[in-house]
Amino acid sequence: MIPSSFPSKEEIARLTARMLLEIKAVHFNADEPFTLASGLPSPTYIDCRKLISFPRIRSTLMDFLSVTVMREAGFEAFDNIAGGETAGIPFAAMVAERLALPMTYVRKKPKGYGRNARIEGAMTEGQRVLLVEDLTTDGGSKLSFVDAIRDTGASCGHTAVIFYYGIFPETVPNLDAHGVKLHYLCTWWDVLAEAREQGHFSKETLDEVEAFLTNPRPWQEARKKG
Repeated sequence: MIPSSFPSKEEIARLTARMLLEIKAVHFNADEPFTLASGLPSPTYIDCRKLISFPRIRSTLMDFLSVTVMREAGFEAFDNIAGGETAGIPFAAMVAERLALPMTYVRKKPKGYGRNARIEGAMTEGQRVLLVEDLTTDGGSKLSFVDAIRDTGASCGHTAVIFYYGIFPETVPNLDAHGVKLHYLCTWWDVLAEAREQGHFSKETLDEVEAFLTNPRPWQEARKKG
């Protein structure tokens, strides 16, 4: 079934944050920061992959993501839904099912044998492709996927994620410069607000998280190893 009527963007953000907290996909630790893929420290970590194990929450969030894309990009804006390897694949499949569209996925790099392909599934020249991922930090990893899609002759001007960090000012300009519009359900600011409202974590932990969210680069520079 194609979803069409859902809460406002603000309410979707609040409910998404609540669900992520409920399943303990959100981790805060200022004393022993996590190491991000970039190698930089962070007092925050989110595990959106965990969502696939919670059917009710999974289904609701995929409805939210589908309707967000239709509201912001259009109801007939896409011909193909592509997932980024690997976290984006299950979410792309679920969005594709809701929008009644073909689904493909994009490898991080050619597999090195056979056709040496980066695109798996049927993607054809001229198709308008939506890239679906679990989250984005600064948007950098999305550009490689978008380029691989465009190399097929298809177009990709939109990416949709469940979670957007929302703290690095370069993210949206970088995507815009590459001709890509970002669609998302919630940010760290939504999670922080809901964590305070629901009483998750200590006040001291949340205050330190807020300090990081307000000035992430200086916070990381002061704590990076080496």
